[in-house]
Amino acid sequence: MMKKQIITALLCLSLFLVQIPAAQAEGLPGEAGQTYETSFTGSDISLRGTSSQQQYFTVMDYWNVDTVRINLHYQSSQINEDQVSSVTLSLNGIPFYSFRPSRDNNGEQILSIEAPKGFLTVGTNTLGIRGNLRTNTEGYQLCNLDDTQDSWLHLFNTSSIAVKYTPKAITGGIQDFSARFSGMDTVKADQSLLAVPQKASGAELESATYALSGFAKGNTLNDRTIALLPYREDTVQDKRAVVLVAMYDNLPDRMKKLVSTADDLGTHAVIQLVNKESLPTLVVTSKDESLLIKAGRLMASSERMGQISKNLKVVDAATDVADPAPPISTNITFTETGDKLTGPNHQEQTYFVSLPSNRSIADDGRISLDFRYAGNLDFNRSLVTVSINNTPIGSKKLTKELANGDVLNLNVPQSLGITGNFSVTVAFDLELASALCTPNREQMPWAYISKESMMRLNTKDRTDLLLGNYPYPFLRDGIFNRVAVVLPQERDDYTYRSLGNILGMLGKYAGGNTGDVHFYNDSAAAGNLKDNNIIAIGTYKNNKVIRDNNDKLYFKYSKDGSTLLSNEKMAIEEQYGAGIGTLQLLDSPYESGRGLLAVTGVRSENYFLVSKLIGSEKDRWKVYGDGVVTDKDGGVNAYRFKLISGAAKDSAVAKIMERTDVLGFVIAAVMIVTLVVVALLLLLRKHKKKRGDQA
Repeated sequence: MMKKQIITALLCLSLFLVQIPAAQAEGLPGEAGQTYETSFTGSDISLRGTSSQQQYFTVMDYWNVDTVRINLHYQSSQINEDQVSSVTLSLNGIPFYSFRPSRDNNGEQILSIEAPKGFLTVGTNTLGIRGNLRTNTEGYQLCNLDDTQDSWLHLFNTSSIAVKYTPKAITGGIQDFSARFSGMDTVKADQSLLAVPQKASGAELESATYALSGFAKGNTLNDRTIALLPYREDTVQDKRAVVLVAMYDNLPDRMKKLVSTADDLGTHAVIQLVNKESLPTLVVTSKDESLLIKAGRLMASSERMGQISKNLKVVDAATDVADPAPPISTNITFTETGDKLTGPNHQEQTYFVSLPSNRSIADDGRISLDFRYAGNLDFNRSLVTVSINNTPIGSKKLTKELANGDVLNLNVPQSLGITGNFSVTVAFDLELASALCTPNREQMPWAYISKESMMRLNTKDRTDLLLGNYPYPFLRDGIFNRVAVVLPQERDDYTYRSLGNILGMLGKYAGGNTGDVHFYNDSAAAGNLKDNNIIAIGTYKNNKVIRDNNDKLYFKYSKDGSTLLSNEKMAIEEQYGAGIGTLQLLDSPYESGRGLLAVTGVRSENYFLVSKLIGSEKDRWKVYGDGVVTDKDGGVNAYRFKLISGAAKDSAVAKIMERTDVLGFVIAAVMIVTLVVVALLLLLRKHKKKRGDQA
């Protein structure tokens, strides 16, 4: 018993020591020896028999990598034969370490090893974990046979990949700064800040919104956002990168001195990188509001920002900043060069497909998989399976006759209800013939997915005013859709943080920079809000739009605005109602066909909590229906208040308009029929004329 307690204590201590490097990522800008730790994704994973798993991690191009450490927390089957079982690690396809999993401590172990940093590439890297796990070999003295039910190794999601690095100096101007500002290490450490003046004007907030849109798309973390706050000493002091958007007159004096060509800011705006050695700050400023907004639109274009290698970009009336509208792809290619999968048994390749979040797959979607595979398989047991979001949609048995060129065509079921981004997984089961003493060499079985593989999609708008369709109606086909944001006259940090959460998510989904977002104080006239989709942030007391439409809210305020009241869905105690925040998406009271999103609570810290639910991908799954409540303890309740009406079937004309291929065919057919009718009329006229001449 004492021995087991000692082992358990050592195990806990090892886990603690493994986690220590992650805290170093919180260091000061430019500090050497920072560590970024990527935990294994999703839930725990397992290896069975002869199988493999991949974990992905990123190396930023502004990192000088010192070491790469793989921390494995695993448990091995208690009956694995540790003298014949093995696990091999590879980095980007190159093996670098093998070990035999121990059965000590009930098979639970921690292994921490250093990987060769020379195998790394800038961008995405793949850690391969391949297991060759065996149980009792008694009776099979010559050969080891798989028993995948008993031969397993479980990898806990506390396993991680820790990259220790030193940031390089900023040498690439605005493009270099932009990559760092939305870089995963900067965002994870909460060291990025988009700042505006304390009492920011509508033009300053609009420009900042477009800028945040561009940076949000570069943020690859699904649980962290880029903060939006007023520019003050206390808000910038611990940051690694700051973007300051302000009219020139509202800049701090020390920033005014650093801005170039200040005398000409009435005719242009500047995007300028200053303080590179201490606190890198990207200043966006002008004396003209329209030019400041135009500079913000340029910053919404990640492609353009990635092309500016200097520290200064001047924007004037002639500067072209508009991006083309994001295409809604109908034909999607899975791979540009082809993908090869090697090794026996189950092998997978996953492809990610992006769609605007307000569009869903309509009828007649189709997948055409072009592939080939080894000819030495056991074709009685080998097959290929295609899944969408882990739901299988079809399989095909592999055959020797088609090994050098096979095709699988599948319809995409509309019943899957796919909306927004989704994944397509192609899984091969490459089974070898059961020949005694034939070793399973890694390169023997293989499959290849060719670049001709593709998916044809037909999509349609999802226009129900429901939070499950968010960010619709504020985005439509990837473009800001006539958005009006109504804020209180007086705004604290919670209000700005709430605004940043909401705009950050909208920006992440925005595909272009040509839509409109306008800002108003709560005293805005109804005419300004008409024909807009409205986001109202604030309390009953400080936002007139919320106060005036209290009778239309699903969660209404008491007469003095001191608490939220019970309704048909939820009983609310008075004190509890004073401490919750709500999201409520309802029809706009100012214009039919538009929406109003109320982000509200009795206090600003209450609606800040609920804004986080739609601020990152991590919590979005909790948001559905049209009314959501959250409290300080993290409890979330979602309800649907709008009546569920029968879904109107699409008319034939609507379906044809959605289908560009069918539309083209119909147009061609109509043109042919028209030409035939015209030709017949001409022939008839000619015939009548001849008869008249003969008479």
